[in-house]
Amino acid sequence: MRVLKISAISFLNTAPLMWDFEHEPTTELVQNFVTEYTVPSMCARALREGRADLGIIPVITTATIPGLMVLPHVAIAALNKVWSIQLISKCPIEEIRTVAVDTSSRTSVGLLQVLLTKFYGGHRELTPMPPVLEPMLEMCDAGLLIGDSAMMANIGNRYHYDLAELWHQHTGLPFVFAVWAFRRAAEEEMRPGLDVSGIFLRSRDHGLSDTGVAEIARTWAPRMGLSEEQIVHYFRDNIHYELDLECRKGLSLFFQLAAEIGHIPAVPKLEFLGGGDVLL
Repeated sequence: MRVLKISAISFLNTAPLMWDFEHEPTTELVQNFVTEYTVPSMCARALREGRADLGIIPVITTATIPGLMVLPHVAIAALNKVWSIQLISKCPIEEIRTVAVDTSSRTSVGLLQVLLTKFYGGHRELTPMPPVLEPMLEMCDAGLLIGDSAMMANIGNRYHYDLAELWHQHTGLPFVFAVWAFRRAAEEEMRPGLDVSGIFLRSRDHGLSDTGVAEIARTWAPRMGLSEEQIVHYFRDNIHYELDLECRKGLSLFFQLAAEIGHIPAVPKLEFLGGGDVLL
């Protein structure tokens, strides 16, 4: 028996998910988990290399990391507009030829390429760059900003596109950006009977309570230069934290389209912790 290593994301949108781990954690949490914060792509790397047992990872990386199970009820998704994934451009989207991309979330980069290839004229040249808008737009026609950088960006009078909104316009489905993934090998090494899915579900629910959202807004508003009301709005109206049936449909379609354009090698089969469901 050993503690489970969590690789978590230091973005605003994951703050509710980590509520119980950061606010007077119970003895059960202290004795069974240890947490390290990073960016989404590094969470995936930690899982791939066996340096973490659980990670909130970009969904697209589940196609390339073997031996993972997905926690069945929790996700970071959007039913329509997400606000925190923005394509900002000097020209209309149909005219974009080059895009500077923040690679901290591979799913968002994959979504961008799927949208451009399937719905806006074809494959584009993507150039990895730090998430600073002005240098991005000096180098390329457009810049992709993710997470807190997108929410704090000074867009001005430029063209800007919310990627989750574009996805919904073309598919009628939600978009899932990230899931909690669990290394199958770790299940045999953790304390027997530990309810991992229940622990992370309760943490999400506590973080999304009125008290939790209000405290997160008070903490994060000055860090981001946003109002508390804007952050509350973000949680209530932009982010969807449930991996429900419609989100699973959206995820399946994204995998299908990403495979069709060659962005992933094949459509993955996601197994859920606890057995039963397999997402095709």
